[in-house]
Amino acid sequence: MSVTIKELSDVEYVVPGSAACAGCPSTIALRIVGKALGENAIMLMTPSCAVASIGLLPKSCYSLPVLNICFASAGASAGGLTLALDALYEKGRFKGEKPTVFNWTGDGGTYDIGLQGISAAAERNDDIIHFCFNNEAYSNTGVQRSGATPLFASTTTTPAGKQMPKKNVAQIMLEHRVPYVATASLAYPQDLYRKVEKAKGIRGFKYIEIHAPCYTAWKFGSADTVEVSRLAVQSGAWLLWEAENGKLSFNALTAQIASGKKEPIPLEEYLKTQGRFSHLMKNPKKEEFLAQMQRELKAELAALRHRAEFKPPEEE
Repeated sequence: MSVTIKELSDVEYVVPGSAACAGCPSTIALRIVGKALGENAIMLMTPSCAVASIGLLPKSCYSLPVLNICFASAGASAGGLTLALDALYEKGRFKGEKPTVFNWTGDGGTYDIGLQGISAAAERNDDIIHFCFNNEAYSNTGVQRSGATPLFASTTTTPAGKQMPKKNVAQIMLEHRVPYVATASLAYPQDLYRKVEKAKGIRGFKYIEIHAPCYTAWKFGSADTVEVSRLAVQSGAWLLWEAENGKLSFNALTAQIASGKKEPIPLEEYLKTQGRFSHLMKNPKKEEFLAQMQRELKAELAALRHRAEFKPPEEE
C-alpha cells in the first residue's frame, strides 16, 4: 500500500502551543504518526523532549489523551493499560473499536532506562505500539551519550567521541519474535505513515524506531532536520526495513542499496553536516576512523541481508 502526502488527513494531533525547538524531529514524526493512528488512540510518554515541550498545564499541545509516566515504566504502563482495556471490553463496559495504545519514547527511555520493561512487554506480546524517536543522545538533559549514540560521536559525556558502537534495539526486538518491527525516517514520511497504519492493524507487540536528528545535540541548522535525515538513509548510516512475523524486507532507498542497484553516498557527506563529528573531520586519522565506521555499517547491512533471505520452516 502506498500513500501520497496529499492523501494524508488534514487533522493535526500536534496543535499550536508546543514548546518544542524549531525543527524538532519528535514533533515532525508525531504529526505523521497521529495522522496514521487517528483520534482513537492513547499516548504514553516517558521523560523526554516530547514531555518537556507539552505546554503549560492544564493545556497540552497534543490533542490525544496523554499519560506522563516514569522513565523506566513504558513497557509496564502501556501493557497494563491495554490489558485493562481488554478487561473492560470483555465485561461489556466498552463498545466499538479498541483504542490504539502507544508509547512515545526517546532512545534514553528505550535503549537504556526502559529496555527491561520494553523487553518484558515484547515477551508478553502486549497489544501496544512502542515508538522510539531516536535522537542518539539524552538531548533533553544536556546531550549525554546513550546506548544509541554512534561510534565517535561527541556528547557532553564523551567530548572526545564515543569509543564503542551503538546498540541495535530494533534487531533486539526481532529476537523477541514479536509480530511487527520497523525502522523509519523523517525524510520518508509516506514510508513512516504506511508502517504505522500497518502496525495499527496488527494485534500484539509492535516496535517502530524513527531516526530523529536533533539539531541542538548534533549541531546543525534547525532548518536542516529533514535533510540530515535524508543523508543518513542515503549514506547507509540509517537503514529502512520492516519485519512482519519475522520476515524481513528492506524499504525505500535502502532496498536499492541492499540489492546493489544503488550505491550509498560517501559516509563523510552525512557526518560533515554535524558538529558532533567535527573533531573527526579535523583528525589526522580521519580516514582510518571513517573506515572503521563504514565497516560497522556494512556489517549491519550484511546481517540484515542474511535475515531477509531467511525463510521460516513453513515457507521452505
